[in-house]
Amino acid sequence: MSVPNIIVVAGSSGAGKTTWVCQQMRDIADVEQIIYFSPGTGTVPIDQSRITTEFPGIQVFSDGQEVEFLNQIPKAEAVYIELGFYLQLEAIAQILDNLTYRAIAVLPPDFKDSEYHSWANEIVRGAPTQSSTAETLWRAASNGQVIDENSLEEFWYEITHGAYGIVTRAKGIFDVNDGRSLYCDFVAGVAHTDFLELDLPRYLEGRPQRFSGLEVVGENLDEATLRQTLSDCCLSDVAILQYQQQVKEILLEGEKV
Repeated sequence: MSVPNIIVVAGSSGAGKTTWVCQQMRDIADVEQIIYFSPGTGTVPIDQSRITTEFPGIQVFSDGQEVEFLNQIPKAEAVYIELGFYLQLEAIAQILDNLTYRAIAVLPPDFKDSEYHSWANEIVRGAPTQSSTAETLWRAASNGQVIDENSLEEFWYEITHGAYGIVTRAKGIFDVNDGRSLYCDFVAGVAHTDFLELDLPRYLEGRPQRFSGLEVVGENLDEATLRQTLSDCCLSDVAILQYQQQVKEILLEGEKV
């Protein structure tokens, strides 16, 4: 049995770890057995959900699936493991035991002499992020919730303009009122990008039965207000059904044209 190519990717928050992994996956699109694992994301697997959507043929594993992941390694041709900035680099030894892997660190251009430099086999130049040692991480799952898109845009503007603390990184997946699932991404110091619509069918039958959630990294985060504002953006059952009925009528009219 051939030994799979195991790549472990680590680096600072927002530097572009997931972006780098996705590019590698596109480059080896002809490889049949690819698996991806990102430990430590708990109930807010934003990157796993994004990768599952973009690469439906890839096996993606989250927390609680470590045994299944390890069992699939011998069957895979390529294995990608992404370590969040909040995990110790030594954690990978516990996950992989004695398996050989290649260590890749994705770091900002001015990031020097860090633990990543001594750990990695290769340093990849990432985005010029503005991270600090005082950062904290806040997460919230919002499965089953639907957000009015205008409210989401206002909320995202507040997040990225200091209303809840000094935010250096924010990302999320949200179901909006017209049935689409949107991926939102912000890195302080990096040019703004619009919301990305995920390649998923519109959900127009009640509350969505798929993942949604938010992750924010920064200093002096007002977590209570973040949570309350996110809750305030969510629509009631009645409003969801009204929006969904309107969208279905619009789509039906479009089919008749």
